[in-house]
Amino acid sequence: MAEDKLSKIVALCRRRGFVFGGSEIYGGLGSFWDYGPLGAKLKKRIKDIWWDTYVEKRNEIVGLDSSIIMHEDVFKASGHLEGFTDSLVDCPHCKKRFRIDKLEKIGDNLYKCEECHTNIDSSKSKPRKFNLMLKTNVSATEDEPYYGYLRPETAQGIFVNFKNVMDSMHKKLPLGIAQIGKAFRNEVTTGSFIFRMKEFEQMEIEYFVKPEEADEKYKYWVNERFDFYVSKIGLKKENLRLREHEKDELAHYAKSCTDIEFNFPFGWSELEGIANRGNFDLTEHAKVSKKDLSCFDDETKERFTPYVIEPSAGVDRTFFAVISDAYNEEEVNGKTRVVLKLKPSLAAYYAAVFPLLKNKPELVELAKKIFCDIKDKFPASYDDTGAIGKLYRRQDEIGTPLCITVDVESLTDKKVTIRDRDTMKQERIDTERVVEYIKEKVSQNK
Repeated sequence: MAEDKLSKIVALCRRRGFVFGGSEIYGGLGSFWDYGPLGAKLKKRIKDIWWDTYVEKRNEIVGLDSSIIMHEDVFKASGHLEGFTDSLVDCPHCKKRFRIDKLEKIGDNLYKCEECHTNIDSSKSKPRKFNLMLKTNVSATEDEPYYGYLRPETAQGIFVNFKNVMDSMHKKLPLGIAQIGKAFRNEVTTGSFIFRMKEFEQMEIEYFVKPEEADEKYKYWVNERFDFYVSKIGLKKENLRLREHEKDELAHYAKSCTDIEFNFPFGWSELEGIANRGNFDLTEHAKVSKKDLSCFDDETKERFTPYVIEPSAGVDRTFFAVISDAYNEEEVNGKTRVVLKLKPSLAAYYAAVFPLLKNKPELVELAKKIFCDIKDKFPASYDDTGAIGKLYRRQDEIGTPLCITVDVESLTDKKVTIRDRDTMKQERIDTERVVEYIKEKVSQNK
C-alpha cells in the first residue's frame, strides 16, 4: 500500500508539473530531479515562509548566501575530507551498490539486496568506504589542477563567515545566521524519489550562544521547529514525531541531536535534525585558519568560543512531506477524485477561473477580466481547455483552494459560482466581491 501511494505521488508530480526526472530526454540521470512550473512555485512558497518566519520577523537572526564551491581547507577543518564517508557494498547478482547500514540484515554477514532480493555475503563482497564529497577543478588549466569542493551542507559557509557577520552587523549573542541553498553529496540513493538526492537544497540556521545557554536553546529549537511544520506548513501532527539520538549514533561533534521525523509513504524517516554542535566548528576553523573566532563576555571579562545550535531542514524533504501529507483519494459519484489538500498559502494558485463556454466571446472576456483582477492580488490561473468537470479535477490535483466559473447568467446577474476544493460546495457571489472572498478564505487558513 505504501509503495502504491509513493508511485501515485511520483506519477502525480510528473503529470501535473511538480517534479520531472533529471536529464529525462537523455534517459535520465539517477538521483537528480528537476522541479517543474508548479514544483518551483511550491518550493518557493516553503522557502519564503521559512525565511519570513526566521529572518524577516526576528531581530537576532540574519541571512547569508555563501558560495557553493569552497576551499579545500574548509573541509579539512570540518572533518568532511577525512570522515564524511559511507560504507557501501556491491551486490554480486544485480551489480548495484548499497549503503550497508540501510540493508536488511538476515544473518551473520548476510544482507538482503533491495533490488533483486538475493543475499549479499559481506564477508565476500566486503564493504568499502566512499567519501561523499564532490570535487571540482577550479584552476583555469587542466594540466595544473587546483581542486575545490562542492559543499555537502550550507553550514560551513556560515561558520567561515561568522566573524564577518558579527563585525559588519554589530551583533551580540545569541546570534542566528540563516541560509537557504544547494548542497551536494555523492551518496547512494535507492528509489526514494526526492527524499535522498545528490543535489539538494537546505534551510539551515546556525544559532550561536554562550556555552551555558546551549541546553536551553537546544530544547527551544526542537519545540519551535516541530511547531513550524504544524502551524506554518500545515502538516498533520499525527504524521510527525520527535526522536532523540542515542549517544552511540551522535555525530562526533554533537553534544545532542533530535530528529523531527515524518511518516513518508515508505515509512517514518528524518525530515529535519536539530543538533547542539557544541563549539567544535568554530574551534576547528580557528585552528586551521589561524583566525580568532572567539567572543568576549562583557560580564565575566573572558573570551570564549560560542556553542552552536543547528536546526537543519531539507527543502526537498519538506516538499515531499507536504505533497504526501496533502495527497487524498476520495470516491465521488463512483469515480476516484485525487485532491491535494494543501494549506492554501502553499498552493501554486489561490484561485482558478473558467468560462463555462469558450465559444462565447463576451463570456471569455468577462472571465479574463475577473482573472486579471485576481491575478493583480493573488496567484491565479485561467483555463478554458476542457469541460468544467475536467477543469475542476485538474485544479483539485494541484491543490487550488477555489475555482470560479463564469457562466451565461454571469453576463446579466453579475455573479459567479465559486467552488471549494475540500468540500466541493458551491456558492454564488457578486463578481465585485471575488477578490475579497478569496482573501478571506485564504487568510482563514494561512
